[in-house]
Amino acid sequence: MATTHLEPPVHPVYVIGGGPGGLAVAAALRSRGVRAVVLEKSDAVGASWRAHYDRLRLHTTRRLSALPGLRIPRSSGRWVARADVVRYLEEYAEKHELDVVTGVEVLRVERAGEEWVLHATGGRRLIARAVVVATGYNHTPHVPEWPGRDAYKGELSHARAYRNPEPYAGKDVLVVGIGNTGAEIAADLAEGGAARVRLAVRTVPHIVRRTTAGWPAQRSGILIRRLPAALVDRLGAVLARVATPDLTAYGLPRPDTGLATRQREGAVPVQDVGLIDAVRAGKVEIVAAVEAFEGGEVVLADGTRIAPDAVIAATGYRRALEPLLGHLDVLDGQGRPVVHGARCPREAPGLYFTGFTNPISGMLRELAIDAERIARRIARRTGRGTARRTARRRK
Repeated sequence: MATTHLEPPVHPVYVIGGGPGGLAVAAALRSRGVRAVVLEKSDAVGASWRAHYDRLRLHTTRRLSALPGLRIPRSSGRWVARADVVRYLEEYAEKHELDVVTGVEVLRVERAGEEWVLHATGGRRLIARAVVVATGYNHTPHVPEWPGRDAYKGELSHARAYRNPEPYAGKDVLVVGIGNTGAEIAADLAEGGAARVRLAVRTVPHIVRRTTAGWPAQRSGILIRRLPAALVDRLGAVLARVATPDLTAYGLPRPDTGLATRQREGAVPVQDVGLIDAVRAGKVEIVAAVEAFEGGEVVLADGTRIAPDAVIAATGYRRALEPLLGHLDVLDGQGRPVVHGARCPREAPGLYFTGFTNPISGMLRELAIDAERIARRIARRTGRGTARRTARRRK
């Protein structure tokens, strides 16, 4: 009797997250002959982009924002709108015939010998030869634990819930936080009919023009990202004096920390898409940071008390990776992956991360670069890259 030797099953690479980063990695893997399965907890790809406010456009150019294997259509314009980004991601998954499973949330990832075990909703236990975590930089909305917050009688919401200025027409609105989201929402409210818009600022940001004489800020970010921080700080200060007005009289002095130094601390510059004009016209008022809530009032850091009709907290997000990976010792003290891109944590070979930095050169651009590097590394580790090169030589 002949004995049949069965090959052991080849488990797929599981990609956690169906946003741009996850889709890009899956497409890059598929192009190298590596089976990848994308697990997305929502009911469609690009869930975060679907939830963003209507006004949002990419702050990076169309040409420098495409994912591997598909250009963004020229019809989307230079600065791609939120709805067009969503359509692009849908087309991307379809063109590359990606294996995307929606409605599945991965709850915990564990190492099992040379493989990985993913525990997911519905009691699923999935075996992977490698795992790519692409759940995103802006994952879980964060609202600070301000004293009195829970007893506040006014309207308080996170910026994630903001869509457009229509519900705030004729209202007094306080936006908390002057990152890109807070700055853009404040400008949107001012243009959209809010009676009064105040923007609470704790740390003065660097504000840059999206373009200067047709040159996009993103290209400057690409050029300077490898330069010494001290040099970039000096260059940034010169450019700021040339390209952006001094708003000190309006409560926004120039930052006392350099652009590159601030970026290395995790804060990217604010790209001006209407804030400067709104501040100079008095349509957006700069006020001190929020310290507490008392009854129906908001207490600011300078002791001022105000009573807005609505408070929108543009106070950022958390990565929320602890339940998923906290037991693996792969996160730093702030809950961020200790490595990203094609590198794996020393204690976790086969575990990759993408989309957990906020680069000055553009998030989508860096996601595309990471995707190719991760796919190349995984293909090399599994032997797929060598096999495909050998097959091409034989043809």
